[in-house]
Amino acid sequence: MTERIFNFSAGPATLPVPVLEKAKEEMLSFNGTGMSVMEVSHRSKHFAPVIEGATEGLREAMNIPDGYQILFLQGGATLQFSMVPMNFLGDGGKADYIVTGAWGVKALKEAKRRGDPNVIFSTEDEGFRSVPSQHDLRFSDDAKYVHYTSNETIEGVEFKYDLEAGGIPVVCDASSNILSRPIDVSKYSLIYAGAQKNIGPSGVTLAVICDEMLEKVPENQYTLLDYKVIAAKGSMLNTPNTWGIYLIDLVCKWLKDHGGVEEMEKRNVAKAQFLYDAIDSSDGFYKGHADPSARSLMNVTFNLPNEDLEKRFADEAAAVGLDGLKGHRSVGGIRASIYNAFPVEGVRALVDFMGDFAERNG
Repeated sequence: MTERIFNFSAGPATLPVPVLEKAKEEMLSFNGTGMSVMEVSHRSKHFAPVIEGATEGLREAMNIPDGYQILFLQGGATLQFSMVPMNFLGDGGKADYIVTGAWGVKALKEAKRRGDPNVIFSTEDEGFRSVPSQHDLRFSDDAKYVHYTSNETIEGVEFKYDLEAGGIPVVCDASSNILSRPIDVSKYSLIYAGAQKNIGPSGVTLAVICDEMLEKVPENQYTLLDYKVIAAKGSMLNTPNTWGIYLIDLVCKWLKDHGGVEEMEKRNVAKAQFLYDAIDSSDGFYKGHADPSARSLMNVTFNLPNEDLEKRFADEAAAVGLDGLKGHRSVGGIRASIYNAFPVEGVRALVDFMGDFAERNG
């Protein structure tokens, strides 16, 4: 196949075509060096502008204030599930966890290995269909931090606000909705995100951490799991993912050229609403998983009348160039991930397919 399809995968996900074309153009000779960016030294004069560009691009896109460090890590958001408690809980320390989906469950599991996490709110009993309002939350006086996942990719539920915890440091796993809408970074002590949704390719993890939080990191941490040491070394304590950081730099430039995060939010709202309208107007043939108030703009999850129809839907959609629609193995159903770079034409194509499929199978 020589033409691109519509890739609804939850991650690694669709990258902007201009970014891919620029990377292709520079694959063999980056910036006239005669070497690929994957071949130049991470400590060379050739790579320095790349990591600086990615850093400043993210700082501008997210409106990150002074007093925050931007780190490029490895190990995905999953490693952050362990790094956060290792750096900030200590042995037996307490933290509050809000659990609204599968990734929150995984983060909680890792925190239990180190300290004493307290689940102050969970929607597990209802099948992870909603998120709490700010007024629903009661924080522990002795919590070292509060942790939550701003968008759950598997269940398709999303917080619509920046959580505030009355002075307790807020730690957020923003892997799947970072850069999709403006957030107030000053309300967070640590935001982390796997890159492979809206930031860039898999293999890079972003962490935005305030200086005050860095000062809480204890001495004698394992070196490559120490936020403070990594920050002091400018994310180059060891060899970083140079290719991934290069693509992040290109994505930030693309984002700026297309109106920034504010414009992305407008596009994302329109794309998601178009798809949710198709679900809601299907006379029950399609049924959304998330409560309407918590519906994700990034991951639209829904079910058909039975599993056989869901399998047929995903298979037939893939055959016509609508790929990656099968829901996560843990929950089944259908999931359409429509991140920043996903084109509106793909959403229209999916809605047309949904109408045709319902007519033939309803």
